[in-house]
Amino acid sequence: MKELKKKSAWREIIETILVAVVLALLIRTFVVEAFYIPSSSMVPTLEPGDRILVLKFYYYFTDPKRGDIVVFRFPLDPSKDLIKRIVAVGGDVVKISNGHLYVNGKEVNEPYVVNRDFYNMPSVTVPKGFFFVLGDNRPNSEDSRYWGFLPRENIKGKAVVRYWPPSRIGLIR
Repeated sequence: MKELKKKSAWREIIETILVAVVLALLIRTFVVEAFYIPSSSMVPTLEPGDRILVLKFYYYFTDPKRGDIVVFRFPLDPSKDLIKRIVAVGGDVVKISNGHLYVNGKEVNEPYVVNRDFYNMPSVTVPKGFFFVLGDNRPNSEDSRYWGFLPRENIKGKAVVRYWPPSRIGLIR
């Protein structure tokens, strides 16, 4: 019977560290990523200082839908990540009247919007492969009202869990 050659302790440590780094990079790239919320654009759903986890693989299996809160590369500056709520998908007709959102001619019930503005926007049709996104804190959100439609390829993932601060830990609804 052949005896196994014993590895040195240093080699074992280096191999373990390399495997851990590769696994961490794969998980962060394809599975889940942590994000910090720096602004009040999503209050009260997300507050400045909240830390969240975003499922990056989620949209490999399903399409983004109305109501999803997504992290995406900002279309005007792809080096920045933003977070907003999808309110309309490709083919939908969106209108905002006196701060109230209408999709396909029907007013949308938005209990998560507590700070409403008096914004008006004529009807627009969201192109296929694009989304219309809004912040929950409308007076303090730079969103599709100002920079246009969000391309599908810019979406990084779906926000699912708040893990900080401890008093607000839970699923993001």
